[in-house]
Amino acid sequence: MKYISTLALALMAIHASAHAEDAGTHATAWPPKITFANGTELSLGGNLQYDANHFSGTGYNGAALEDDDAWRRQEIGVTLKRKGVYDFGATFDFEAKTWNDVALRVETKALFGHDAGKLRVGQMKLPLGFEGNTATRSAAFVEASLPTQAFYQGRRTGIDWAFEREAYIVNAGYFFESDLQGNNKGDTAAARVAWTPLKQAGNVLHLGVSAAQERPDSEVNGLGVTVYPSARWRAKPEAALTAVRLVDSGTLTRVDRIDRNGLEALWIHGAWSLQGEYLRQKTTRELGLPSYSADGAYVFGSWMVTGESRAYSAGNVGNPKPKGKYGALELLARYSRIDLDSDGIAGGREDNWTLGATWYLAQNFKFQANYVKVDAERGAFSASPDVFELRAQMHF
Repeated sequence: MKYISTLALALMAIHASAHAEDAGTHATAWPPKITFANGTELSLGGNLQYDANHFSGTGYNGAALEDDDAWRRQEIGVTLKRKGVYDFGATFDFEAKTWNDVALRVETKALFGHDAGKLRVGQMKLPLGFEGNTATRSAAFVEASLPTQAFYQGRRTGIDWAFEREAYIVNAGYFFESDLQGNNKGDTAAARVAWTPLKQAGNVLHLGVSAAQERPDSEVNGLGVTVYPSARWRAKPEAALTAVRLVDSGTLTRVDRIDRNGLEALWIHGAWSLQGEYLRQKTTRELGLPSYSADGAYVFGSWMVTGESRAYSAGNVGNPKPKGKYGALELLARYSRIDLDSDGIAGGREDNWTLGATWYLAQNFKFQANYVKVDAERGAFSASPDVFELRAQMHF
């Protein structure tokens, strides 16, 4: 089984990390890192996830949801950084065969002598929403919620500015042309602001708003024909190893612009936490075609049974650090919904309930189990399949 190989790799990584030594300018055993005399570091990072999805029930009209197990992500990257000055990172997902973040970030204090935030240029995530900006290695559930899947814009190339103080965070960016795969041509301006009156380890309150406006560009295909911008809003039933989507707006043609808005909240108090988010989009079209709006939301609670706290830094969450030799255990519950029935389009509605358990075996390895209860309807059809999901993950 591929699970066995994934587990073996993870255990080797944990063992090597526990015995690695750092003595000045040399390469550590694991994860691989070289520290130069001037303090510059060159390191290797990765996130390997292997999933299994088991379905009970069917989709619309008895359509099969087939069980599957496969690699979900095989992300490998390198980082070159000098603390307080800059960092450059490049990550490629060998499973999806796409570039993730490829960007240079510079500390303005090193440039101007005072802290005016951090500037970043390259391909990166847009400052829109909470869950979409959470690192894949730190995902609380096996899959992103319905609204994040449907409405989050993903990565683009551009310029980003992040400014953080004790009680607030401001993040804004302008993104242009396309991503590094040559897709998603157009411009986007995005901003995210959060109030953080509590921001200590194990005691966090984060309340934020975000907005983005995307103006997609037309393209000329190989036959010299102009292809006008289009958009399609849909989501899988919070299980990535199926091609079935129970909610789908269909393709909207002649798109002029897309406006996205979000509200987000996070509360962490010791071993307990709550997180929620509301996302909305409005697609405006040309030639007098009707606009289309849709929205969705999720909320989830988390309890670290073994007493740790979810990590929080720079406006987002990370994996907790296990305290005991047997790791850390987290129990979770989530409700998410999406409504794609709008403006004469029967895209469907879906409500999902998820129960989850995560075992953080060590700092570099975690194991997740989720049970998802799906309730969807689209037009005259309805479907209520169940999903049981497992994930083995090694990250470094």
